[in-house]
Amino acid sequence: MISKKYKSYGVKPRQSEQFLTYDIGLSATLLTLGYKLIDLEKSDVKKVQFIFLRDVGIDNAINNYWDGSLKIDARTLFDNLKRVKNQIYSV
Repeated sequence: MISKKYKSYGVKPRQSEQFLTYDIGLSATLLTLGYKLIDLEKSDVKKVQFIFLRDVGIDNAINNYWDGSLKIDARTLFDNLKRVKNQIYSV
């Protein structure tokens, strides 16, 4: 498994302090909302797992994303999607 740190937080947070997803759209959305991407893990050539710090409110933001009630700035979302793609291809 290939892993690349993008931000150093000293000790990697415990599993219970992390939110993990393979969804690139959700990842870009969480970045747009200000949540911290702490790691990417590339388990094979076609899948990347995004690991976020589980901050207050992240579960509510995820629920709002899935039920379509989330309102965010489109330009910032697009910029963060490009950022996530660049990080994937640099792993």
